[in-house]
Amino acid sequence: MMRLAGKTAFITGAARGIGRAFAEAYVREGAQVAIADIDIGRARDTAHALGDAAIAVELDVTSQTSIDQAVSETIAKLEKIDILINNAALFTAAPVVEIARADFDRVFDVNVAGTLFTLQAVARHMIERGEGGKIINMASQAGRRGEPLVAVYCATKAAVISLTQSAGLDLIKHGINVNAISPGVVDGEHWDGVDAFFARYENKAPGQKKREVGAAVPFGRMGTAQDLTGMAVFLASDAADYVVAQTYNVDGGQWMS
Repeated sequence: MMRLAGKTAFITGAARGIGRAFAEAYVREGAQVAIADIDIGRARDTAHALGDAAIAVELDVTSQTSIDQAVSETIAKLEKIDILINNAALFTAAPVVEIARADFDRVFDVNVAGTLFTLQAVARHMIERGEGGKIINMASQAGRRGEPLVAVYCATKAAVISLTQSAGLDLIKHGINVNAISPGVVDGEHWDGVDAFFARYENKAPGQKKREVGAAVPFGRMGTAQDLTGMAVFLASDAADYVVAQTYNVDGGQWMS
């Protein structure tokens, strides 16, 4: 039996990487999916690959107009939104004394404000429908503790965990479950950029940081996007109806809470 049959999901940053893996898993479980991404060309390619169960919608989470239009377009085409995954995010790194205000503002705008106001727009729709829903935010092990070079990113993900708790407690009275997934180090094309930050600031050879963090994972390797899909399906399913305001570590044993 498909666990998400008849459900419609709106996934931000879904054109590639973790977001795309979530979309693929949801379609396999019977859901319709809106591939919401700022790169509309790549979003269309992803939706095409997924077939009739997927549509592409353009979304810039730093623009309220774009959020409202993307949500409205999804509802117009797919009739409803039962599930939201707030996946769109940016990474940055710098020593504390070198953090630029513009970089701080940009990353908080995407990772925190983008999460909050996309959640808000979808929650309003869910409340109006009166049938509840599931909202899943993407946190990180970086939100569980600080890192010398990652102050801004860590702070944004700590904020996502806090928002998940507050929104979860506020929205459950409407039958809307808000929870989060906290990955560890996840392999993928985005890690080329992460590795480049550490190569610059820690004087490491390209690829060295990636090898080091993979070796440090208790499970024995970096995670993959597919390692996260089981939790994403569970939190979107009826099996998670009594799960409220939680952040689940899916990180190969890197953090225990």
